[in-house]
Amino acid sequence: MTLFQIIMLGASAFFAFKVYEHIQTLQDPAPKREDTPPSSFDPESLIIKADEAFESGDLQKALALFTEANAKKSQNSDVLFKMGYILQQLDKKDEALNYYKEALEMDKDNEYIHNSIASVYRSKEEFVSARMHLSASLDINDKNPITYYNYGNLLVDMKHIDEAKEMYKKALEINPEFKEAREELQKLS
Repeated sequence: MTLFQIIMLGASAFFAFKVYEHIQTLQDPAPKREDTPPSSFDPESLIIKADEAFESGDLQKALALFTEANAKKSQNSDVLFKMGYILQQLDKKDEALNYYKEALEMDKDNEYIHNSIASVYRSKEEFVSARMHLSASLDINDKNPITYYNYGNLLVDMKHIDEAKEMYKKALEINPEFKEAREELQKLS
């Protein structure tokens, strides 16, 4: 599994969790009056439609719906994160980074946002910034094997092989079945 696939897996898991959280907060709807049609333009409906478009692989539609939802009700870190993620997948790194940073301002303790920012910085070869965000992610949650794996990949790029090995080993301590971490560690041995 490549770094891209692992990031996609992490983001998909994050999106699925957020949809699950949202569904758990839903209540039985109050009876609607016959003369009031349901609105498909409220931010919550747009977010649900955007999540559905994302899950079906229609990134452009998902981005448009998230953008509209954000315009109607801004300051939602999850929406900003998802917009950044989609832009990153569309190879619009600078735009993605802007949305990630905006999301991080609202949710400083979100390890996924830090990981995503680190991914963009790594792809731009801004290794010091990437390292700073991976360290912040580990400060938030030091039990995430994907963060250690991503950190190991960054350290390989930085030619810090011994440190990279340690990161892969930590990922494997947390998840002994982490095939990609095992493969990268074997490449370095």
